Amino acid sequence: MTTPTGAANPRDIHPDALALVRHFESLYLKAYLCPAGVPTIGYGHTAGVRMGQTINGLQAEVFLRTDMADAAAAVDRLVTVPLTAQQRGALASFVFNLGAGALRDSTLLRLLNQRDYDGAAAEFPKWVYATVNGVKKQLDGLKKRRAAEADLFGRA
Repeated sequence: MTTPTGAANPRDIHPDALALVRHFESLYLKAYLCPAGVPTIGYGHTAGVRMGQTINGLQAEVFLRTDMADAAAAVDRLVTVPLTAQQRGALASFVFNLGAGALRDSTLLRLLNQRDYDGAAAEFPKWVYATVNGVKKQLDGLKKRRAAEADLFGRA
């Protein structure tokens, strides 16, 4: 378990969480525009990416681990209750995909910090909507990702 003080090393990410992100982000060695119009490369990496940029598999893995470490550090700042490595990894995947602000402002975090772990787990399926061409839509890919995160979160 990690402690509420964030004593876990942010670089230590549960391998199942890394596998989950690899699966749902897929690997792109050449920069592309994501649906939101943001240049993206590797496994969903966006910071400093330029169109036309290429990387190799090792660089994609470095980006993934750095991005997940940043996401885990946000989880460590926001969560005030103990987490298992799997719970922390599931939340890091959530933050990687949606941003720390989504977790910060969520019922999921409020319930979790009240030690309602089951209630928090039940919140994952609510985060399956994206705005596509100005219309809020439920996306199958997000349903599958949230289900995988909830499953990982529940493996205490």
